[in-house]
Amino acid sequence: MTLASRAMARLASWPDLTEARPSCGTGRALRSAHGEIVHFHSDREVDLHLTARAIHRFEDHLKGATVVRMVPGSRWVTIRLEVDADIDLLLTLVSVALQSHQAWPVPRDAPPAGCNDHRRVTLSRDILTGG
Repeated sequence: MTLASRAMARLASWPDLTEARPSCGTGRALRSAHGEIVHFHSDREVDLHLTARAIHRFEDHLKGATVVRMVPGSRWVTIRLEVDADIDLLLTLVSVALQSHQAWPVPRDAPPAGCNDHRRVTLSRDILTGG
């Protein structure tokens, strides 16, 4: 069983999430009552929809995580699942996403152009941290 399939199985059991077809058309997705939350695109790549407020609040932590990639202007972050601990990070971030979407639902905070799967530009950790 791959890391992504294990993460998907764990998240699919959460009562606030249901499996859905991803709007980007690639892989599998989970959504809440407020919209799509997570897209599983491959055995190792997962896109997670955070609110702008959550990204701003946790920006330093997201930039510091070597498995997290951010695209400027996107409210989706990409998480690369490389080891078991990355599943724990994903679960934590999904919890943050669910809480953010429930606490501060903002109509303009819907994902503007879809997830990061079809975007080519990602920032490396060195660029994000100024290194």
